[in-house]
Amino acid sequence: MKLTYRQIDGFVKKPDPAARAILIYGPDEGMMRERSSIIGKSVVADLNDPFNVAVMTGDALSADPARLNDEANAMSMMGGARLIRVEAAGDSLTPILKDYLKNPSPGNLVIIEGHDLASKSSLRRLFETAPNAAAIPCYTASAGDVQTLIRQELQASGHAIDPDAIAWLGQHLTGDRALARNEIEKLLIYMGAPQPGTRIRLEDVQACCGQDGEHSLDDLIYATAGNQPEVAIRTFKQLVDEGTALVVIQRSLQTHFRRLHFTRSLMENGKSQMEAMNSLNPKIFFKWEDSFRNQVGRWPINILESTLNRLASLEADCKKTGVPDEVMTAQAILSLSARK
Repeated sequence: MKLTYRQIDGFVKKPDPAARAILIYGPDEGMMRERSSIIGKSVVADLNDPFNVAVMTGDALSADPARLNDEANAMSMMGGARLIRVEAAGDSLTPILKDYLKNPSPGNLVIIEGHDLASKSSLRRLFETAPNAAAIPCYTASAGDVQTLIRQELQASGHAIDPDAIAWLGQHLTGDRALARNEIEKLLIYMGAPQPGTRIRLEDVQACCGQDGEHSLDDLIYATAGNQPEVAIRTFKQLVDEGTALVVIQRSLQTHFRRLHFTRSLMENGKSQMEAMNSLNPKIFFKWEDSFRNQVGRWPINILESTLNRLASLEADCKKTGVPDEVMTAQAILSLSARK
């Protein structure tokens, strides 16, 4: 079955029992892991339970196709239903899963975790059309999605937040739901217990969530747009080594160049540079104001337009199976940062 956008959250919280196998796929790996975990816990209390949970990779299943039926039809030694998770799945598993869905386990659940499967993917089509299966897409969280998540988490904790603070967070945490949750948790620890009349301000989120990985992202984007290729490549490697998703890096670069383009557009329509920069929401963090001002002056609007097209194409190309996405992203960063 194919779920609409509005059906997804309800299905994740309470999976349709008719779906005996569920495919979770998409570019946002943080969201994919989160949804897989929530659905998995509807079957077993502990996802690390060695008796009730079986985990295998797509390659392992391809090498031993009978293992899926063996695990899915095995009885739990401790009673109750079992969970079978298949990680890093691709279209090569379509024949195996198509055969399994002819006679799936009525009690045990199979969760398939895929990557960014295209609309023509045979695995995705199988799960979208089978009446006893379901496909759940996990697209990269937009700024609006992240802002909704922030509001929900802060409301549950009893905190209030200023509009410019939530706008800043939404823009800076776009790209990976897991990253967003980690930064929200960090913010809650930083703020402590909510106090009557106290609100989270822009200065609070910049002081808290502007540390570690966020400063590294800022270092990367300002080095890339500021003609500092050595700093840009070094920071890129650090971010990748720390596990930052490439799509987060790509989206951060797009956001920065989009803000440069917006500023130049206002200037070409008669606003001063200061007026144009003051129109940005959120405002430029004070640490980067001089750098941003200099970059506005050195990037013509036509070059910014071609750069945005290039970054959008880079993200699309990196979603294709088998491409050297890390190398392609590094090449783009090197090329942009070396522009005189």
